Amino acid sequence: MPAIRVTSPILDPNTGKPIVREVLTEELSGPTVTGVRQVLADHPSHGLTPRELGSILLSAEQGDPSAYLALAEDIEEKFIHFRSVMGTRRLSVSQLDVTVEAASDQPDDVEAADLVRLAIADDAFADILYDLLDGIGKGFSVAEIVWNTSGRQWMPARIVWRDPRWFVFDRIDGTTLRLRDGGAVDGIDLDPFKYIVHRPKTKSGIPIRGGLARPACWAWLFTAFGTKDWLSFVETYGQPIRVGKYGPEASPADHAALLRAVRNIASDAAAIIPASMQLEFVEASKAAANAAVFQGLVEFFERQTSKLVLGQTATTDAIAGGHAVGQEHRQVQEDIERADARQLAVTLKRDLIVPLVSLNMGPRNAYPTIRIGRPAQDDLTLQLSALKELVPLGLKVSMSEVRDKFGFADPDETDELLSKPALPAASAPPPDRAVTADAPALTSQQPAGQGDAVDGLVDELLGDWQPMAAPLVTAILSAAEDAASAEDFVSRLVAAAGDDHTGALREALARGQFMARVAARVGAVD
Repeated sequence: MPAIRVTSPILDPNTGKPIVREVLTEELSGPTVTGVRQVLADHPSHGLTPRELGSILLSAEQGDPSAYLALAEDIEEKFIHFRSVMGTRRLSVSQLDVTVEAASDQPDDVEAADLVRLAIADDAFADILYDLLDGIGKGFSVAEIVWNTSGRQWMPARIVWRDPRWFVFDRIDGTTLRLRDGGAVDGIDLDPFKYIVHRPKTKSGIPIRGGLARPACWAWLFTAFGTKDWLSFVETYGQPIRVGKYGPEASPADHAALLRAVRNIASDAAAIIPASMQLEFVEASKAAANAAVFQGLVEFFERQTSKLVLGQTATTDAIAGGHAVGQEHRQVQEDIERADARQLAVTLKRDLIVPLVSLNMGPRNAYPTIRIGRPAQDDLTLQLSALKELVPLGLKVSMSEVRDKFGFADPDETDELLSKPALPAASAPPPDRAVTADAPALTSQQPAGQGDAVDGLVDELLGDWQPMAAPLVTAILSAAEDAASAEDFVSRLVAAAGDDHTGALREALARGQFMARVAARVGAVD
């Protein structure tokens, strides 16, 4: 069934504005050479002080986040630990399985789900997910959709990540994202169906204050201070302190000569000084303790950064506690992973699935749903076992729903289908069994009508089951009526079980078996 594209205006469900189809194929937020969207960026991390960092974060809150976003990019390059844990969090979600569920079993809804599966079938879709998860650090992430409208179906030709510095939030609500443009101080509105805007919910409040890079900036700044001092310590580690002494008669030239001598001792291990001057070497004490102070400071902020991004430290640092602690911390990381995946799926449905289906099939009351997560192998195995047991008993299950659960697409009419394997051919009768003209050979093939004959025989045998079971039922009821207590009833029940009440039942089974053998030998159907 070909996709149907309606001619009436399509409205953005988020803003209520009609789409402009002419701009769907254009790049609206690409970089410029001289405008406000340049690839080259400042590096505010150079010589950053706590006071300057506070000013950058305050400016971001007040509507100008460009310096903060540039700083967030800087620390992801300079703060190795932050980059590592952020990469772990983003990669763990971007590599999860992505499945699509139809809104219902109606043909149009199934077709819409197949359309979405076609759009995300490319392996590069995982890179798109990774780029969108950049919003975990910066508070938001934007990707522009460039549509291909030349074919029967309108599909995304490219989905391009855009630098967050090229966008600005509305100064009134702090939430509505706008595109930076040289002709507008506060930017311009984003065109409908053109952007995927992901705002991860790491904390309540406006998005620009929700990025994890905001608290990580402070951790990086203090780590940078500690690392700088540590490097200065390492540079002079093991060298004694050199003290030059001069008398009151020394001239400024003598002072300069002594200073050069003290400095040259470190690099050249040789120097000359006047006889009237003294040079003393003072051994540094407790050097190892001083080094531990710097190392402890750096490791402390790295552990805090692990807690900030991954919620735990066991998967990034070796700590005491062994395997059990690691398992508990891994569960914390999986909780964060599921939350990230759920929020990303909501974004993709709003900004990718709804536009894709609306452009090709028109607005709908319900749209397909994207699921991002690890495959539930145990649950699928349990569901498959339940289907095997319950479907033969009459349970009605939608085939489309089962396909969605297992990740199978609905087949087309031209597809080659898997089917139930054919039963093996019947084997010949054993050679020692006599076959006469009066008694045809008994084979494993069931003649036409034989099934009805067997069913009839079973019904006949079970037709008078009550007289056959009457002795046993009577014994149980008698034990219940005569018992004075629960213990007495149990003892009477055991005694009744020892008596033979199955004579009539055994006789009926023997008679039925004999009738079945005779009917099979003579080929009787009725």
